[in-house]
Amino acid sequence: MNRQTSTPQAAAPQEPAERRSRRGWRYLAGLLVLLVLLVVGAKLVWSYLDPFGESTIDRSQPVLLQSIQNMSRFEAASGNFQVIVDLEKDAAFLPDAIKGSRTLFVGAGSVDAYVDFSGLPKDAITVSPDRTAVTVRLPRAQLEKPNLDNKKSYVYAQQRGILDRVQDMLSSSPQNQQELYVLAEQKIAEAARSSDLRNRADQNTKLMLEGMLKSLGFTKVTVKYADEP
Repeated sequence: MNRQTSTPQAAAPQEPAERRSRRGWRYLAGLLVLLVLLVVGAKLVWSYLDPFGESTIDRSQPVLLQSIQNMSRFEAASGNFQVIVDLEKDAAFLPDAIKGSRTLFVGAGSVDAYVDFSGLPKDAITVSPDRTAVTVRLPRAQLEKPNLDNKKSYVYAQQRGILDRVQDMLSSSPQNQQELYVLAEQKIAEAARSSDLRNRADQNTKLMLEGMLKSLGFTKVTVKYADEP
């Protein structure tokens, strides 16, 4: 009776753990690179299509010139001003967290001072018989309205109650901005009136006329103002 003997088969060689770890990291790195490419590609496609983007079309009519006026005044000086408007509004029977606001607004602008020559009387300029001396009588300098610089004027800080926030959300044109600009203009105008701006304009006008008249041949130039004796 023949006996069949079976020879044991050799086991398949196992892959080293270090090599398996490297292969796993390669797969992970490749997956991350693919994910980044997909995200970047999707962003590029989205930005190109831009389904929610807005486009601005300017359909304004051409500017129409309504009138031209001859200028008969001398812009003698200009002052630059800055003011911080602290505007607080409180409700009578509600706490500030519910109803009330406080806004800090930085207003920056300029005020021009000028001397108006249009209203000079006929005897405002007197010349000596030998035409070597001249006397000029001028009105005092006046102030223009403040000109706020929109690029330098802004809301610095603002605190609002819940009801004020809801009202601002529902309103398309909040009124507090306009009120802040008006207050800033008023305060700048008051500061300009109490400053030395008009006196500086009077001095500059006087120096300008003296230089101009002397260049015309007058050796003695006297510039006085209407309120001077």
